Amino acid sequence: MIARVRAGEPEAYADLVRAHTGIALRAATALGAGADAEDVVQQAFVKAYCALGRFREGAAFRPWLLSIVANETRNTVRTAARQRTLAGREAAFAEAEPLIPESADPAMATLETERRTALLAALERLSEEHRLVVTYRYLLEMDESETAQALGWPRGTVKSRLNRALRKLGRLLPDVEPREGGDERG
Repeated sequence: MIARVRAGEPEAYADLVRAHTGIALRAATALGAGADAEDVVQQAFVKAYCALGRFREGAAFRPWLLSIVANETRNTVRTAARQRTLAGREAAFAEAEPLIPESADPAMATLETERRTALLAALERLSEEHRLVVTYRYLLEMDESETAQALGWPRGTVKSRLNRALRKLGRLLPDVEPREGGDERG
């Protein structure tokens, strides 16, 4: 697909945008863009298009794009006039992808909402590097190698930071047991 874009086929890039907009919006929202998530994603796609000449042939597009989204999100958050609140992030992230089906048991839906709020509050208390690795690996469901590529870190660094982050989350969320070393897809 990238070869088609480089060959001057505009519809090929439109296909890439359509295929990756959802995950890019989730990433921007989860990383703190809040109400600016759509603007962040739009800017990230523009920057990605302009940087396609530097895109490594054979590399995966999604992690590369998400690293651009993460950088744009960081820039947006840093320059924002006001700080985003946890409640604003929770609302924006919940809008990005409904997690509880309409037909769910209200008690279970309430429990899931409480757990999600507690998780987001605990994520806020982690360092940026730990928050990023947990967000990419679990909230965005990227495998280890995609996470490493998106963050520009060696795979061993992803493993060690993820391990430390999960231990910290375990201490911050005493009722929830983190999965250590569990479902590794890559």
